[in-house]
Amino acid sequence: MLRRFERSEAKEQPVLVDSNEPAGRERVWRGLSYGAMILIIVTILLPIIPIVLWSFSGRWFYPDLLPEELSLRAWSYVASPASKAGEAALQGGIIAIIATILSLAVGIPAGRALGLHKFRGKRIVQFLILAPVIVPGLAVVMGIHVAFIRLGLAGKLSGVTLAHLIGTTPYVVLVMASVFSNYNPEFEEQARTLGANAIRTFIHVTFPTILPGVLVAAMFAFIISWGQYIVTLLISGGRVITVPLLLVNFANANDNPVTAALSLVFLAPSILIIIITSKYLTGESAALGGFGA
Repeated sequence: MLRRFERSEAKEQPVLVDSNEPAGRERVWRGLSYGAMILIIVTILLPIIPIVLWSFSGRWFYPDLLPEELSLRAWSYVASPASKAGEAALQGGIIAIIATILSLAVGIPAGRALGLHKFRGKRIVQFLILAPVIVPGLAVVMGIHVAFIRLGLAGKLSGVTLAHLIGTTPYVVLVMASVFSNYNPEFEEQARTLGANAIRTFIHVTFPTILPGVLVAAMFAFIISWGQYIVTLLISGGRVITVPLLLVNFANANDNPVTAALSLVFLAPSILIIIITSKYLTGESAALGGFGA
């Protein structure tokens, strides 16, 4: 008896792939990214709007939502020599620029050593570099103030600049150590093999590679120095006037329009520098990863 076995061949069912699914996900993520960006911008700009309104207000009383009267009195006074705003901005800018340059001069070689080399006591060195940031600033400045009085640096622009290095240098070293932890020194060896000396190697090979990190480090140094209040007040004794000192004085005088105008003058350089260096804050050249692996 013959038995017939019938083999049923299962037909493969085609799998339908929605080609619009990846595009849809990309649109969703893009929408979320734009939404987050808009939220960040609004969060940053929203507190500035009342300051702008105060700077142009003549009379503004609670609970009015907008000023009852507009005036240019605050800006006229800030622009006049009597306010000393120009002198304060000039001195503060000079101090911040010099402190930034000196911080980079110390921070680039220190960051290279921490980022590229392993040596005994490296963790201790890292802790000592970050110690001025960890220790309360008032305690640090009081000790330095005594030393600066003995050295004749108290009350001088040079003394204030050197004191600002305590706050700016750790951040520069931190940023540059992160940059050099992702740096390949073999490019320098190739340049030296082709006949370039140390200076030309640094100018044409090393510096262009670490430039994004240098700009970010300079941004941190300038903003930190520009915004120093306690250090400047204690070291200078009120003889070196910067915008933060002037701003606090007018705030204590309860002159809200002038205080608001000075606040915008104080914010302007920081916002401008952040906008210029914003593209270097992320990506392969980002310098916000600490001391590296």
